[in-house]
Amino acid sequence: MIGRIAGIIVHRAMDHVLIDVRGVGYIVYVSTRTAQSLPPVGQACALYTDLLVREDLLQLFGFPTLLEKEWHKLLTSVQGIGAKASLAVLGTLGAEGLGRAIALGDWAAVKAAPGVGPKLAQRVVLELKEKAPSVMAMGAELTVDTAALDVIEDAPAPRTKKPAPAATPKTNFTAEAISALTNLGYAPSDAASAVAQASDDPETTDTAKLIRAALRLLAPKD
Repeated sequence: MIGRIAGIIVHRAMDHVLIDVRGVGYIVYVSTRTAQSLPPVGQACALYTDLLVREDLLQLFGFPTLLEKEWHKLLTSVQGIGAKASLAVLGTLGAEGLGRAIALGDWAAVKAAPGVGPKLAQRVVLELKEKAPSVMAMGAELTVDTAALDVIEDAPAPRTKKPAPAATPKTNFTAEAISALTNLGYAPSDAASAVAQASDDPETTDTAKLIRAALRLLAPKD
């Protein structure tokens, strides 16, 4: 299994990138969001990868973070969502946006991805509603700071490193808040939904404030 590719970009396209690793070129398919975030040709990059193996096909799919790779694996567990459809969804929503859409049951947001119809979008939300909170709660743990990971390259191309982006503080707050609420006994799906709604409040600038706001939403209504 190829879990990570690090090398020099020799070609870029909207749906894939060709990375030279010590003279061997790897074609890695990526979402449009990831493609737009990559450095220019001649510079170094690193992507976490998932290898698709079929009888007559080997394809690598790349992700800027381990969290996004985990979402890809979850998405492709849904019938009708292949690797390309998963990249379309992640390219439209990103990892955090996808988690929020599923937590809130917002299948219309998923449907905004190219090639995803309403029935398929509803299936994604329905089938992943119970599974998504566990991935959301692991957000901070699944993020690796690649700044300390060297890209080793023998070619004379520029060696400027482009580390994969780390999770935003809001992503960390979300993961920690969901984990805390689950530990308090709330169902993961309820915790994820409340945290997703509470994160809209600009005042939820840290984990404690996000938890308090979510608890208010989870409190029994008179």
